[in-house]
Amino acid sequence: MGKQGRRRMGSYALFLIALFLCKFLAVAILDPLDFLALQSIRKSLHDLPGSNFFASWDFTSDPCNFAGVYCDSDKVIALNLGDPRAGSPGLTGRIDPAIGKLSALAELSIVPGRIYGSLPQSVSQLKDLRFLAISRNFISGDIPATLGQLRSLKTLDLSYNQLTGEIPRSIGTLPELTNVILCHNHLSGSVPPFLSQVLTRVDLKHNALTGSLAPDSLPPSLQSLSLAWNQLTGPVDRLLSRLDQLNYLDLSLNQFTGPIPSQLFSFPITNLQLERNLFTGSVQPADQVTISTVDLSHNRLWGQISPMFSTVQNLYLNNNRFTGQVPASFVDRLLSGSIQILYLQHNYLTGIEIKPTAEIPVSSSLCLQYNCMVPPVQTPCPLKAGNEKTRPTAQCNEWKG
Repeated sequence: MGKQGRRRMGSYALFLIALFLCKFLAVAILDPLDFLALQSIRKSLHDLPGSNFFASWDFTSDPCNFAGVYCDSDKVIALNLGDPRAGSPGLTGRIDPAIGKLSALAELSIVPGRIYGSLPQSVSQLKDLRFLAISRNFISGDIPATLGQLRSLKTLDLSYNQLTGEIPRSIGTLPELTNVILCHNHLSGSVPPFLSQVLTRVDLKHNALTGSLAPDSLPPSLQSLSLAWNQLTGPVDRLLSRLDQLNYLDLSLNQFTGPIPSQLFSFPITNLQLERNLFTGSVQPADQVTISTVDLSHNRLWGQISPMFSTVQNLYLNNNRFTGQVPASFVDRLLSGSIQILYLQHNYLTGIEIKPTAEIPVSSSLCLQYNCMVPPVQTPCPLKAGNEKTRPTAQCNEWKG
């Protein structure tokens, strides 16, 4: 081999050495504990068929360039596991306890997939964690009470999993919490009081929660509250009266009792779902209700229907104990198409001033059957309303409202 060839070979060798050193130095930049933690996390998780998320996780290169890994200096500060694109099959496996070694981690999320097993207790070691979201997987077991040690946590989303046991009261003590989303699990026990004064969203629907809510158990900062599909009991009027920032409220399918506070209808709510409870009393809003959908059906509400509800676009008052005449303002707005759904069936109403020849817009739906009157207009009703048009006279005579 000539001198020029040897020179070329030497240059190539130096290039390889430099490349190796670059890779070695790149790896060495990351804190060794974080490096080892990422290796353990990778070994316990796998791509589901059709997913290619871990393709970039080559530990001979800089882990800070891995998909879903974000670093600040020599520490991992965010870990977003799985391809976030809609329709991605996600990941499977368990969350390795080594995740607690990522001491600077502020954000941890895992996209929907088939992650199973329990949430490691070691997550509670992540003192800087602000965002924890592992939804739509198969996480089981209890929610670790030690999550109450994460004093910087703002968002906790463990929705759509297989979690059991109670919601730890320690979670309610977190001072910076803004979002608690634990819906669609198998959680039991009572709803803990939440002390955070910046809390804006609580979603605990579709669980097996029981007990009552204390009047001061939720802060006035709350904007969205969903407790539907549980077994909660007791009155909520004093609690709801304080939550004047609400824009969404769903308490349906529980066993709440007592009155519905009139001031609730003046809050900036767009959707109010209180159906299928045991609420009682009359409902008399102080002003015209601007909420687009109000569902008070399947309760034990009584008295006359307030004309203040005539400005509601979709109104469900069926299956209660309302009496008297339907206010004339309802008829005007119904015929103009301003009311799209007006369900008044299964009450004790005695009349409505609408001509049998009146033409109800095809975009509107009115149901009057099974009241203390013969419906003056025959309109399609939900199948669940049954076939009987009028309530038996004996029942109408017994019920005085």
